[in-house]
Amino acid sequence: MHEYSVVQALLNQCEEIAVKNSAEEVVKIIVKIGVMAGIEIHLLQTAFDTFKEGTMCNSAELVLNPQKLKLECKECGHVFEVDEVRYFCVECESLRVKVLDGEDMYLMSLEMK
Repeated sequence: MHEYSVVQALLNQCEEIAVKNSAEEVVKIIVKIGVMAGIEIHLLQTAFDTFKEGTMCNSAELVLNPQKLKLECKECGHVFEVDEVRYFCVECESLRVKVLDGEDMYLMSLEMK
């Protein structure tokens, strides 16, 4: 379950940012997770709850915002979003599509005090 290593990296990043900003603790973490990031949201939440103990994020709320897969058709130029992994245009059904968003996980913001 690679969610544990993802959470460890997230906690490290949050603590580095908090230290740089002379914060005492992290209160809220907002993360965007693309449908193609290969991360199970419920497992990430479980891993976060497990590993946050003893860190500056100990009492932090983790907000996980799913990001749809955003595609652009190379045939007709249509840009669209889908909730699942599918590689064809919803307008012309072409298989020539380009992924624009939804492949990664991003730390969007932190609330600290």
